[in-house]
Amino acid sequence: MLLLGLSGGIGSGKSTVARRLEELGATIIDSDVLAREVVAPGTDGLAALVERFGPDVLDADGSLDRPAMARKVFGDDEARAALNAIVHPRVAARSDELMAQAAADAIVVRDVPLLVELGFAPQFHLVVIVDAPVEERVRRLVGRGLEESDARARIRAQATDEQRREVADVWLDNSGPVEDVLARVDALWRDRLVPFEDNLRTGSRTPKPSPELTGPDPEWPRAARRLIARIEHVAGDRAVRVDHIGSTSVPGLPARDVIDLQLTVRSLADADALAEPLSRAGFPLVPEIRGDPPHPVAADPEQWAKRFHTAADPGRHADLHVRVEGTAAWRCALLFRDWLRAEDGPREEYLRTKREAARQHPDNDAYTDAKEPWFAAALPRAEQWALSAGWTPPAA
Repeated sequence: MLLLGLSGGIGSGKSTVARRLEELGATIIDSDVLAREVVAPGTDGLAALVERFGPDVLDADGSLDRPAMARKVFGDDEARAALNAIVHPRVAARSDELMAQAAADAIVVRDVPLLVELGFAPQFHLVVIVDAPVEERVRRLVGRGLEESDARARIRAQATDEQRREVADVWLDNSGPVEDVLARVDALWRDRLVPFEDNLRTGSRTPKPSPELTGPDPEWPRAARRLIARIEHVAGDRAVRVDHIGSTSVPGLPARDVIDLQLTVRSLADADALAEPLSRAGFPLVPEIRGDPPHPVAADPEQWAKRFHTAADPGRHADLHVRVEGTAAWRCALLFRDWLRAEDGPREEYLRTKREAARQHPDNDAYTDAKEPWFAAALPRAEQWALSAGWTPPAA
């Protein structure tokens, strides 16, 4: 199934987006609803709150007095952490139960108001953030009965726009008429979510864009960071490190709109053990690719062995190269990236090579092959630069 994280600041209109996704066929798991459920009368969650905060957090009927609870934790980081430690694990457990009941081909949307603040983003295939300008959000909240000062205080207490943008695979502007955001949700469902779920279920991958060069795009580093966080979450201790490599990792360099990443592992056995978890996370294995073209710096074919995955997400093209730490292929990927970042001349040479290859070869495989002679000729120069600059591959 496809797991989507949905969040946004208070007053952004996240509930409007959630309702539309449900109308389109998504399974909605609302963390606010679950947060009430796990502390309902008779639950161990409510008992834990009373034990920690005292009986004055209860209404006369024995249910949780939410305004009283809010007063206990507002402005008190220790109290808020204690509240979260009671509620969040119970919400997560209930969410897992509901996910287990969903159909195999479901698109499951977890509506999590504090998704950013709690660091949950890497757990999802995609994160959708709903946004509206602060003044518009204040206006909406006041219209619901909040005092303006309370509305602004709640907004300030949440994640910033920049923090949300850091995790947002999709940024939905909900500042205009509701019809506009609903149309964007419909397009997202049709063009990205449904085909992404199908790719996940069938083990398919999204066709690469043509070799046409674009950018440089300032969003490439941020997209890479999101993907790296997901890969690290899935790979766990088998990951030595994950790096953004390739052309999109070089500031100022036009490139195909494809994020290249390198997952460093300790052995090919670890790479093979990660094949299924990575595929479930949205990076299906490409079994026919087992290595890189060898270069004279290392004669042993094992020095060029790798496992290769590519993204199932039709909205974000990405390639994942899984290489063993210390091998020639692993070192070259990092060396070329850092050399091109540091030296204007080689960077301009490579750009000319890419443009000529793209002009002559609209096919992706032919485009890639056409660049290999430049790499072979440039590698000794890159090694000379490494020696003179004292470059070594980054440590774990």
